[in-house]
Amino acid sequence: MLRKNLTVRPRIPLAPVLSGAALRGMRTDGRLPSVLDAGQARLVTSGRIAIALALREMGVGPGDAVLVPAYHSQSMIPPVLHLGASPVFYRLRADTSVDLDDVVARLAPNVKVLMVTHYFGFLQDLSALRSLCDARGLLLLEDCAHAFFGEHAGRPVGAWGDYAAASSMKFHPVYEGGALVSRRHGLERVALRPAGAGFEAKSALATLEKGFEYGRLRLLRALMAPPLKLKDAAWSRLKARRRTAAGATAAAPSLAPSSSDSSYDFDPAWLDKRSSWLSRLLVRRLPAAPIVAERRRRYLKLEQALRGLPRARPLFAALPDTVCPWMFPMLADAPETLFDELLAAGMPVTRFARPLWPGVDETVCPASSMLSRQVLAFPCHQALREDELDWMIATLRTILQS
Repeated sequence: MLRKNLTVRPRIPLAPVLSGAALRGMRTDGRLPSVLDAGQARLVTSGRIAIALALREMGVGPGDAVLVPAYHSQSMIPPVLHLGASPVFYRLRADTSVDLDDVVARLAPNVKVLMVTHYFGFLQDLSALRSLCDARGLLLLEDCAHAFFGEHAGRPVGAWGDYAAASSMKFHPVYEGGALVSRRHGLERVALRPAGAGFEAKSALATLEKGFEYGRLRLLRALMAPPLKLKDAAWSRLKARRRTAAGATAAAPSLAPSSSDSSYDFDPAWLDKRSSWLSRLLVRRLPAAPIVAERRRRYLKLEQALRGLPRARPLFAALPDTVCPWMFPMLADAPETLFDELLAAGMPVTRFARPLWPGVDETVCPASSMLSRQVLAFPCHQALREDELDWMIATLRTILQS
């Protein structure tokens, strides 16, 4: 969460942005294992919507409990509450692996689902958890928000769970997007419909404008300059018409889900909406191999440049061959001070799971509390230019050694 007095826009995009290089690479062959290879898929507007749909398909309802990792994004909890169920938080170890003994200790007759998260793209070993779920009659929900690509024990990410939920926005240059996937169950009942022309237009323009903001697609930006100047007025008129249609006392429906603007909110109005045409096109058509290779290369370059420096250290000891990282996470010794210094320098940095859900603290899980407080994560996505990566490394080295 950004401090009010430190609102410098990052000099480097925190998430992938659309560029000419990405578009020139579009093709249909050469895809590496991804969550979309795990089974049937429905492309929705966010990972939290995919979680809600998965829980709904699992029959979760009032009186049920869902086991949720104590290290989590707050956006994971509202889908559970929306269905009338209760989240029960289980412990993790300091390396983000699941504490299986604690999971077993928290089992109760009303526990229906176990949700497991692959953090920062590093995959959990789900073989023991799959066996536990099969033996106890539990359903397994694989949270792949950080792991769109990857494999474990010969299976694509997402293939171990009864259902999997993923976030396209973290791995593709799109404004919105998520995926509900299942290898074990059909998705015939998950019927999605278009969200309307306003949503399609907003999604397309927001995708382009984020690229423009960081110096990509310069020719297209020049060509679109006149119509973009008229955009705000057009949006204002459209919103006014929507407010009028909704009624004087009702809030106007949003043109896009708040998840696209870094909100933790959950809006059930998006449950039956499919992802935009542009997002579906890019997610389906952008080749996976370059995305995975470039993310791995950037991660390893960061690791080599930063390992051994004071004040912070990599969260993970090594990058396995089958992992496509979401970000490069580091454990900071004085995270609050370091975070402020990074923001002031214009560094792109995020603090996943900061804050945790109210009531989740050291007494619930010491490791999760520590991770929430100390992990700072930096981008390693495929849209980073080499000069941007070099500047980020040089700035990080200077700050960490100060």
